[in-house]
Amino acid sequence: MIYAFVVNIFSFLLFGIDKLKAKKDLWRLPEWVLLFVSLIGGSLGALVGMWLFRHKTKHLKFIILVPLFFILHLILIYYFIQQYR
Repeated sequence: MIYAFVVNIFSFLLFGIDKLKAKKDLWRLPEWVLLFVSLIGGSLGALVGMWLFRHKTKHLKFIILVPLFFILHLILIYYFIQQYR
C-alpha cells in the first residue's frame, strides 16, 4: 500500500513538473520516464496528472498506454486480493 501511494504521488508530480517545464521551454523529461513510472504502479497518478495538468492528452501512446496500465493494475490488485482472501 505504501509503495502504491508513493509511486502514484511521484508519477503525479512528474507530470506536473514536465508540464511546467514545457510551459517555460526548459529541458523536459523523456516520455519513456513518464510511461515507465506509470507502468510500475503510478498509473492512477499519471491519469490524474494528465487530466489535471492537461499534459500529454494529445499523445496517442499516452492516451492508450496509461489507461491500459491502470486497468492492468486493477486486475493485478483484484487477483492478489482473491489469492490472499
